[in-house]
Amino acid sequence: QVELKESGGGSVQTGGSLRLSCTASDPRFTDHAMAWFRQAPENEREFVTGINARGDSIDYSDSVKGRFTLTRDTTKNTLYLQMNSLVPEDTAVYYCASTQAAMYGKTKTWYDYWGQGTQVTVSS
Repeated sequence: QVELKESGGGSVQTGGSLRLSCTASDPRFTDHAMAWFRQAPENEREFVTGINARGDSIDYSDSVKGRFTLTRDTTKNTLYLQMNSLVPEDTAVYYCASTQAAMYGKTKTWYDYWGQGTQVTVSS
């Protein structure tokens, strides 16, 4: 069982920045792909960004490309999401996810473990 714990959400104005963190209790952290998803009210949970197990492949959704950056620290078993130039459309609960697979997927069913989510609110 892998536990994922997110932190770093909050409220910012348009153009602001936030950094989310996700710490995994996974002894095989570098064997598993991970991702960030988000879910706005009345919307489906959508893929934001993912990283493969080796850490050499990262993908972003078109809506965040160029504004968000995914990184990880394998010494801390922690995934980070740096979010810059935030806009109200980024408002959502952000979830960290982990899969037993080495490659990330873009659908929520690909993932085996989820964090509790952290709220990000961007006001205009």
